[in-house]
Amino acid sequence: MLGPVLVDTHCHLHLLEPPAEEVVAGALAEGVGHLVDVGVDLDSSRQAAANAARLPQVSATAGIHPHEADTLDGPALAELRRLLADRRVVGVGETGLDYHYDNSPRHTQRTAFAAHVHLARELDKTLVVHCREAMADVLAILEGEGAPPRVVFHCFAGDQRDAARVVEAGWYVSFGGMLTFRNAPGLRAACAVVPLDRMVLETDSPFLSPHPYRGRPNHPGRVAVTAQTVAGIHRVPVEQVAEETTATAARAFALPLDGRG
Repeated sequence: MLGPVLVDTHCHLHLLEPPAEEVVAGALAEGVGHLVDVGVDLDSSRQAAANAARLPQVSATAGIHPHEADTLDGPALAELRRLLADRRVVGVGETGLDYHYDNSPRHTQRTAFAAHVHLARELDKTLVVHCREAMADVLAILEGEGAPPRVVFHCFAGDQRDAARVVEAGWYVSFGGMLTFRNAPGLRAACAVVPLDRMVLETDSPFLSPHPYRGRPNHPGRVAVTAQTVAGIHRVPVEQVAEETTATAARAFALPLDGRG
């Protein structure tokens, strides 16, 4: 096991087959000391908040995924606000724009994303951003609406220029299993320009299992595989990656971690 613990800053416990308690126990055994359970709609946001309330190694987020942007009405926003009043619900999202699938109309996605931005800023919560083939519009909304102090670009899939822009803005870049894919040299090049004090790690479980587990359901313990890849890219020991990305995660999400996560 790694010395310094790792943090999986983005997983979906409601989509994993084992009960949350079993997932957390398995992650702890693999050196993952804390998980951020991410909501994508009201039901999963409620479940994430409940997991965080009873499991000290779990924090939660509450939000509406861009695929479900057309469900963000007044009552839904009020429910998100209620969930976010809990100190263990540390982030707003997963929110953002997805122009690859366009499951919700783009104008609806943009309106919903702006509402999440306002909520994160008002409540001083971390904004968890999903961005797929929409970087220009995501940046425009963040700049136009006034981004909150802490913004995390989840499952980053941009290029070096995009990564540099996120870092320059003072935000955080999150890398997951895609970083290990053989067909992702551009993503590894982007990782190389992100300093560890602006980088967090994630699994997006149960999605995007890293190589050599690609095609199988992912789980939080596999964040260690991504940490190994980051260590190779940055040419530093994996223990340093674990220590620095855990410290970055604590800052990025205001996590209730002690010195070892």
